[in-house]
Amino acid sequence: MAKWLDDAIFYEIYPQSFMDSNADGIGDFQGIISKLDYIKGLGCNALWINPCFTSPFGDAGYDVADYYMIAPRYGTNEDAKQLFEEVHKRGMHILFDLVPGHTSVEHKWFKESMKPEKNAYTDRYVWTDSIWEAPEDMASIRGISDRDGSCAVNFFSSQPALNYGYYKITKSWQMSPEDEGPRATLEAMKDVIRFWLTMGCDGFRVDMAGSLVKQDEDGKGTIALWKKVRKFLDEEFPDAAFVSEWGEPDKSLQGGFHMDFLLHFGPSHYNDLFRCEHPYFNKEGKGDISEFVAKYMENYEKSEKKGLICIPSGNHDMERLARQLDPEDMKIAFAFLLSMPGAPFIYYGDEIGMRYLENLTSVEGGYNRTGSRSPMQWDSGVNAGFSTAPKEKLYIQQDESADRPTVEKQQADEASLYHEVKKLIQIRQSHKALQSKGEIEFVYAEKNSYPFAYMRSAQEEKILVVLNPSGKEVRFDSRLALGESIYYYGGELKVQDGSIVVPACSANYVLLTGEK
Repeated sequence: MAKWLDDAIFYEIYPQSFMDSNADGIGDFQGIISKLDYIKGLGCNALWINPCFTSPFGDAGYDVADYYMIAPRYGTNEDAKQLFEEVHKRGMHILFDLVPGHTSVEHKWFKESMKPEKNAYTDRYVWTDSIWEAPEDMASIRGISDRDGSCAVNFFSSQPALNYGYYKITKSWQMSPEDEGPRATLEAMKDVIRFWLTMGCDGFRVDMAGSLVKQDEDGKGTIALWKKVRKFLDEEFPDAAFVSEWGEPDKSLQGGFHMDFLLHFGPSHYNDLFRCEHPYFNKEGKGDISEFVAKYMENYEKSEKKGLICIPSGNHDMERLARQLDPEDMKIAFAFLLSMPGAPFIYYGDEIGMRYLENLTSVEGGYNRTGSRSPMQWDSGVNAGFSTAPKEKLYIQQDESADRPTVEKQQADEASLYHEVKKLIQIRQSHKALQSKGEIEFVYAEKNSYPFAYMRSAQEEKILVVLNPSGKEVRFDSRLALGESIYYYGGELKVQDGSIVVPACSANYVLLTGEK
């Protein structure tokens, strides 16, 4: 088990949009290296870099053309090696983004697989036997080569699905995960993993991790596949970390992943927190936390503490927090995000409240996601310090608002969101109970009600977290005996007539001394 995950706090970087070092309007690895001290200064000790391999960029790099080569826009493999070294010099860790479920149509594997003659790559992708038959419940590519058959795609039409087999075989062209073709695909992906871990990468966030074995309704085939990968990791790279984009921790953690996200897809109620008509973390006080807590506990119990459940501030696929929350709301939201079990993930720019940009023209398959991928806002300089390129050359349009938040402005303002996030990270890192493996017990999470209260514990330390994003003072009954306050925002708790009184728009962390 990767011990370093116990106190990990991740910073997600969309590399195209973080920092441009060569004035071409696109972020790159040297740009990331130049800002590592900023990330460390915030308190984050781990990075997740979105896809950075050679690609035609029909889906922002999630359509890989060569797993072994860094895309020239970001630099070279040597730049990647330098990035690993510079990260490690600072006592930090780094994950790359692995896309194991599909490639680009430009990948050499697919070009060989399209050939009518049998070869080593014929079964590397999911193909039907006839051009007239498409895979059930999946889109497909057909009519682009002399090979007879249709090739399944996972997402966009330019992303052919790699073949890991079918759990339920109903057609003659479908293969078992134990057949030669699917086994070769898995070995090829293990070779990719081995290559980057050997170079210095510390692990991977795995895209669409639950989608590999087809017709696998209960995930049993995919779980078995990932168990093989975990065995390989434990034998060759025991300190490597694997984080899944699965969204079903009860399955992914069984498969050997160290962490999984509780995300916006599936019945997670994640969107109830920040991204719905009435988010819980909003001062209007019309949100509901109860369904999220029920779903969280269901996953927490099913996973049997085999790994960690992560709740991110956002990511490259979601609207930014600031679309629904103001800076005050976001401070309380971060008090939540940085006090839950599992390693927190902060999406670049969320720590300064970067905005979602409305109605942008889609860039590289971003569509409505493009508004969350705008360039990082560093200072008051040209292009907010992101790039010295002409404005029209920027990868994505920048927030042009006169009051756009920047790192420079927020670092100069002690009352800013940046400083609150930094303070919360410091507090988390000072208390084992608040870190990844501390246990959680929900104290107050009633339907359509405020506040939200839970207890974190590790060894002898117990901390009560009480969050009231609403604009009204609230109270709840509790037998817990409150001790020293270790953090508050918006006003401190008080005990009155056997109830805990919680100020409006507040967050509190309090040490517990026992029960009354």
